[in-house]
Amino acid sequence: MNSNFPTVTIDVTLDRHNVKEVLNAILHSILFHRLFGTVKPQTFEVLDVTMPGVADPEMEQLVTEKVDIFWKGIESGANKRGQMIVTFSEKKAKKSWFQVYAGEEEVPWEQWIVNAEMRQPKSDRDRQEFNANLASTLVKALNVMLTHTSSERGRTAVPLITNASGISPFPIKITVKVGGVELG
Repeated sequence: MNSNFPTVTIDVTLDRHNVKEVLNAILHSILFHRLFGTVKPQTFEVLDVTMPGVADPEMEQLVTEKVDIFWKGIESGANKRGQMIVTFSEKKAKKSWFQVYAGEEEVPWEQWIVNAEMRQPKSDRDRQEFNANLASTLVKALNVMLTHTSSERGRTAVPLITNASGISPFPIKITVKVGGVELG
């Protein structure tokens, strides 16, 4: 597979009380910056950080489903590290050996990797510091999203939009991995 497409990485350390809330907000923010249809915005308040999101039932269901899979994988196993990978692709004609049209294939043009680790703060003071660090990480993540999507590389990665119907002209896939194993 050709991996000459941009990959954006966001590293985040969470505790069990905010895993779902934080991952939900991060995924929504990525989608907000990368959906090209008519997006109805919404916001998520996480640790006093306002993050943009998408008010679309299909996208909300996709995000909730994947965050739940991640949560179950991290909660039930010994491994407390995982990834949520958002891949944006375009459909291209698949050619066979003799340049005969053989259907369509999804070719990635951008990938976002959210590396998440779950830790447990040991005291209230520890939790305050933990939450302050997490809030700062969320602000940095938003800056990464804005910087990348407005950069030359981020703009040129987007394929020509030939189908403007729906919320996204491009297939979106969210993959969940815990301990290197793909779930769900």
